[in-house]
Amino acid sequence: MILEHEIPNGSKLYFGKSAKVKRHIEKVASDILDANGYEEIVTPVFSYHQHQSIADEKELIRLNDEKNNALSLRADSTIDVVRIIEKRLGANTDEKKWFYIQPVFKYPTTEQNQVGVEYMGETNLASVLNIATEIFEKLEVKPLVQISNIKIAKIIASMFEELIIDDFRHINIDKFLSLKVEWLSKLVYLQYPHQIDELLSVVPQEIKSELEKMKALCNEISYDKVVLAPMYYAKMLYYDELFFRAIVDNEVYARGGKYKSDDLTSVGFAIYTDVLCEELSKGK
Repeated sequence: MILEHEIPNGSKLYFGKSAKVKRHIEKVASDILDANGYEEIVTPVFSYHQHQSIADEKELIRLNDEKNNALSLRADSTIDVVRIIEKRLGANTDEKKWFYIQPVFKYPTTEQNQVGVEYMGETNLASVLNIATEIFEKLEVKPLVQISNIKIAKIIASMFEELIIDDFRHINIDKFLSLKVEWLSKLVYLQYPHQIDELLSVVPQEIKSELEKMKALCNEISYDKVVLAPMYYAKMLYYDELFFRAIVDNEVYARGGKYKSDDLTSVGFAIYTDVLCEELSKGK
């Protein structure tokens, strides 16, 4: 029996003070993004292309249109934003910097509010990571920024037949260490930017070039609470190189990275509004 006041598990309800906190987060973010030259976009809730973004298609809430074509509720905004700007708006705009404030939906009834940013055609992740940290600082929160490089996991998995990508998704440290490869063990324990130089002389050349990208990113961001996680592998299909998460304890406040859509390289991130609302509502 479903009571009249019940709402589906995983859906969101904001009212009174919590609604005010949510609006405050969104206003701070939109003001900063406006000041940095970003234009706002709101994309359709329904999409034909979500399978291009989501690693586990079982997370999609599926429907059909009037011609029985398969579609789903928006489970991720990035690919839809880039696709719509490139393919639909095309000649109507030259803008490359976009943001959106909207929820995504995952099976069965999970709703997640986000502030998202996409800088189309940009290759420097620092350009958006600095904006994410500016938003956090304005909101007076100080998450830990964890920087990874997805290419490192792919390269290592191709070098050792004992390893598969799922080992990196699940951070299977014991398996990495069991290989008893000195440089690999040191890579597992790499945590701070100043430690990168110690590894550059011992890792294989293809790993070295990816570590140098991580080092360059660390040097370009104006934020002091940064750690490295070179063995971490993101679950999103489109991230293909540098990637970051903003974390407090076990809660992820934001994710972002460098990605490709068709032949266009871009950078972007999403801030998870619901987690921030819960944090900023404490004690209010």
